[in-house]
Amino acid sequence: MQNASYAVGIDFGTTNSSVALATGDGRVELASFPFRGEETPSFRSVLYLEQLHAASSARRIHSLAGPAAIHRYLEAEEKGRLIQSLKSHLSSRSLTGTEIFGRRQKLEDLIARMIKDLRKSAEEQFGTPIHRATVGRPVRFVGADTPEDDDFAVMRLREAFMIAGFERVDFEFEPMAAAYTYEATLDHDELILIGDFGGGTSDFSLLRVGPGVRRRGRTPQDLLGNSGVGLAGDAFDARIVRKLVSPALGSNSEARSLNKLLPAVPAWIYANLERWHYLSFLRTNNVREILKSARIRALEPEKIEALIALIDEDLGFQLHQAVQQVKFELSRTHTAEFRFRDGSVDLRIPITRTDFETWITEDLRAIEQCVDGLLETTGIHPRHVDRVFLTGGSSFVPAVRRIFATRFGEERISSGNEFTSVAHGLALRAAETLHQAS
Repeated sequence: MQNASYAVGIDFGTTNSSVALATGDGRVELASFPFRGEETPSFRSVLYLEQLHAASSARRIHSLAGPAAIHRYLEAEEKGRLIQSLKSHLSSRSLTGTEIFGRRQKLEDLIARMIKDLRKSAEEQFGTPIHRATVGRPVRFVGADTPEDDDFAVMRLREAFMIAGFERVDFEFEPMAAAYTYEATLDHDELILIGDFGGGTSDFSLLRVGPGVRRRGRTPQDLLGNSGVGLAGDAFDARIVRKLVSPALGSNSEARSLNKLLPAVPAWIYANLERWHYLSFLRTNNVREILKSARIRALEPEKIEALIALIDEDLGFQLHQAVQQVKFELSRTHTAEFRFRDGSVDLRIPITRTDFETWITEDLRAIEQCVDGLLETTGIHPRHVDRVFLTGGSSFVPAVRRIFATRFGEERISSGNEFTSVAHGLALRAAETLHQAS
């Protein structure tokens, strides 16, 4: 497959990543990854590190990424270190790395380990080396307050790809990539609004696309504007944990102390439940003593007992799978039941879509303000937008779709390939760039 390796698009996401290859005949092939007996186009953006005994007294650090990392983490009796959402730290100048097993690890090196495994998996499937790619980037990185912060994040992401063995990386805005996927279906030109909802960011672009635009060649004027906000699916999941799951595990429970009623468990312990890979940080003797004492004094000891079991049995991943399942069910029905039964923990809690939408009100308002701000700065009235294309997991959430239906009308909203359209579009863009250079 001569030169096909150059027409590669990589969507390196906060939660999931995917890789696509544009072939010479116009087709786009997505890489797939095995997980729990099935093939999935999503490579979980997680990294698992563990110490291995070497022949000498020294220990070396072994790493796994993606589905293999999760499998190893769940199977290991003595847990190593599981890390995710590394992309969300790229804009931070204060977070340069972390200490793992007594060794300082740079953020770029950790991300590179993940990208290297992603690249190797794709190379095995495509049957060709991958040293060049068009890579997606958010309009606004999580935590970025200025354009300089975004530039800093891009610089660090580029370095990580170079460490992972890439010779050239071209960056493209993620919503722009989704636009190229939609554009491939058109037989006429349109002005479109793209909404890309990832795990950590929600990004929006207004641009002109279509066969006429491709024939004459794209110009900077075709992109009318970009906007983004540093929240999306992970924030929605955290709200469900905080409002639904944590109360069932005692976050609102009280304990008697010197004839006073006080919170049974410190709030910071429940904050660690909101990101599943943080749960393992609670498996310390200090936390065990805190919870043991709380269980004795608590007015609802059974809830503290369930929390203890969740931590001792390290069920964070399984818990968040249940959270994502109930979120998906609420996208289809107005009522659902959160069900989590694993190990000795058994939770069944009813939930309504109205409850969920109330919990994410502030997040929805931030998304609304971002979209309205984009329309205002570009001077585009909603009636002049021909189509709204939504992609990413949170685009399924009815309250999110209502933001766009209210402004543009339901009939103008399209979606498709919600989890892979960015990678698909990045591969098309890579092929277009390659053609222009030849």
